[in-house]
Amino acid sequence: MIDGLEIRRLTYADLPQVIAIERRAFPTPWSLAMFVLELSKPAGVCLTALRGGQMLGYLICSRYDTVWHIMNVAVDPACRRRGIATEMLGDLLRRIDGRGARFTLEVRESNSGAIELYERFGFRAAGRRRRYYQDNGEDAVVMWRTQSTREGRFEDVPNAARPVP
Repeated sequence: MIDGLEIRRLTYADLPQVIAIERRAFPTPWSLAMFVLELSKPAGVCLTALRGGQMLGYLICSRYDTVWHIMNVAVDPACRRRGIATEMLGDLLRRIDGRGARFTLEVRESNSGAIELYERFGFRAAGRRRRYYQDNGEDAVVMWRTQSTREGRFEDVPNAARPVP
């Protein structure tokens, strides 16, 4: 754990700080309404990382039937490369990674740092969404973390393509 870092559930009161980070972190930021919707879902897990009361990042994860979808992971650009996303992702997995839990996410194919982070946690590329990102038409790599991907296989990944290099 990073010294002085607190990870807790995100609340509606946190949304002004979330929106500020979101706008600094992404070329096409989520709207306030999108965050309110995610926070209102009873099966979701929304986390924030703070130090000394200052928000450094957040993570949004929603459950759809039996699959957990990591929707948004953001760290304030001034605080990146310090292990904050690692701590949030680790906390998320500790909270809900029971036997058989399946996770998925999309990530920009150019975001090698994020892809490496997810791979460290057992996520594997299993497909691609062409022109997924609206700002520049970049493809998204679809990644999964399941029992079989952690063993190098894809049997329990829906519609898995051949692994993406």
